[in-house]
Amino acid sequence: MHIAITGASSGIGASLARELASHGHDLTLVARREDRLAALARELEPRAVAVIPWDLSDVKRATGWLAAAEDRLGPIDVLVNNAGVQIVSPTAAVDPDEGDALFAVDLLAPLRLTRAVLPAMIARRSGTIVDIASMAALAPTPGMTHYNAAKAGLAAASESLRGELRGTGVHVVTVYPGIIDSTAMAQSAMQKFESSKLLASFPRGTEAELSRLVRVAIEKKHARVIYPRSGVLSRWFPGPTRWALDRFTPSLKALPS
Repeated sequence: MHIAITGASSGIGASLARELASHGHDLTLVARREDRLAALARELEPRAVAVIPWDLSDVKRATGWLAAAEDRLGPIDVLVNNAGVQIVSPTAAVDPDEGDALFAVDLLAPLRLTRAVLPAMIARRSGTIVDIASMAALAPTPGMTHYNAAKAGLAAASESLRGELRGTGVHVVTVYPGIIDSTAMAQSAMQKFESSKLLASFPRGTEAELSRLVRVAIEKKHARVIYPRSGVLSRWFPGPTRWALDRFTPSLKALPS
């Protein structure tokens, strides 16, 4: 299959590329940092890998790379909407332009990309959309207002689209990663909160295991991936989850004066 992954230059995206390439899939890797994409492509040889440097924050141009990807490797069988940015900050201190840029990458670009590939997938009666949402969509964390809202929007769109496409041959996988310890995004976020025993006790996951679960979900048409598995409790018990987060989330560290 031809699988396109956005945000593929590092973190979960790069891990997904390694997992999927190791199981025989051809890849299009999309991200801003061409040097990192090229290095990853060399690592994945001899798989067919197309590298397309692209900035998804320009929403009106977010789909501009699709034609080149399909010219190189054929129709996209699986689109992985993985690219994302995060803001961890008191809401009153967030630069509005930075907040808008987050929404562009985390929510608006995935919706445009999905809309762009869907007609051909429906016509072929095959294809998969994978949306990398976040546990923040199920358990919004204080101090991450814009990220929570964007990931909740992506998750809601993803879950509803699966039902809409029932019977078309096109499948949707919604992915809810929790704390994936080795990613730069998770490490940066954790450093912005005051230390606490509760935070230290949160279950952690690995990029490799998350990537394996996503691959299996694509192959077996699972509806969603929640990882670490303890996150399932947040989906089934939103009330207690909200109560606990509101009362026990550690405070954000003071911003530099």
